[in-house]
Amino acid sequence: MTRGPLTILQLTHQGGPAGSTQSIFNLSQYLNRRGHRVLVGCRDDVLLARLARDAGLPVVPLPFLSRGALTRTLGDLLARERVDIVNSHATLDRRALTWMRWRGRLPQALVVTRRTMPRTSPVELLPVGLTADRTIAVSEAVARALRHRLHPGARLRVVPNGIALERVDAAVPAPDLAAARAALGDTGGRPVVAIVSRLKDQHVVLQALPSITRGVVVACVGVEPDARLRGLAEAAPPRHRVVFVPLIDRPLAFYHLAALAALPSRMEGMSQALLEAMALGLPVVASAAGGNLDMVRSGETGLLLPPLDPAAWAAALERLLGDAGFAQRLAQAGRALVRREFTLERTAERTEAVYREALERRAAGRLLAAAASR
Repeated sequence: MTRGPLTILQLTHQGGPAGSTQSIFNLSQYLNRRGHRVLVGCRDDVLLARLARDAGLPVVPLPFLSRGALTRTLGDLLARERVDIVNSHATLDRRALTWMRWRGRLPQALVVTRRTMPRTSPVELLPVGLTADRTIAVSEAVARALRHRLHPGARLRVVPNGIALERVDAAVPAPDLAAARAALGDTGGRPVVAIVSRLKDQHVVLQALPSITRGVVVACVGVEPDARLRGLAEAAPPRHRVVFVPLIDRPLAFYHLAALAALPSRMEGMSQALLEAMALGLPVVASAAGGNLDMVRSGETGLLLPPLDPAAWAAALERLLGDAGFAQRLAQAGRALVRREFTLERTAERTEAVYREALERRAAGRLLAAAASR
């Protein structure tokens, strides 16, 4: 099995402002630093393409309008660039790659990364799992859910998301801080509770507000409010205020203005936003669901709460806001945990090991096929 540099195609049909985009970009950067040639395949107009170009990574614009157009373009690309590994990160691309493998048009090793809790039917999940040489789950929770839906366990590996500490530790640009302050408005000295996430159960925190005696500003960053969220915000007691901030490329500035970070989502694979908040030394409170359990030890590195329980959220937020010593202990322990166990160096090293396994499996398959044809 080769130990030399690899040519790797990171592939996703998504790539907009989201934690998964930052994860794919960071992983690509670190694999490049480890000596590999990394190509980023995505739509030309998304955030991932811009981040990759700015970092000097080759971007391959791909058409995701139809499976036929995508597979033709991919086939030409894989041959032309002599790709060793294809790493698929989203639904449309893994479907296209599975179809290519079945048609004998994908001799390269295929790795599928599952970044969210699976909703795929076992009818689809099983064939994809049997086609991919390896599947990476970003948390133990995702791996358990995949096995429950009949994904082949022998080809499944857990590689937790990691964060680029140099990005988290870099000074926040003054324009980003100014924009965040403008979005928050006059807080009147009230602590800011930051929820950096797409639309994922933010209503639970808003439903908790009437039971929280101390006034807070809840910043829902990355979400366009639906009718329910807007109604709950308008109904909040006047001591509180709720701010909605649309999807933005660089949300870290809000953490620098926050007292704590919250994540009420029930369907997290492993939240990049939560990892970043912990790395920055914010106390965190999250639903006891999905990948949150892999990094938050309740009462030690943060607080875990029953999903969809506004009363529990109100009590937890009251405690964190009212007990500075307790909040600081959680924050320090969470910061140490993330900076020790969830770094990009560890993620890139583990991912590379999975790539080597996938290559070894492809090589063994070719030997078996050659032997059978004699």
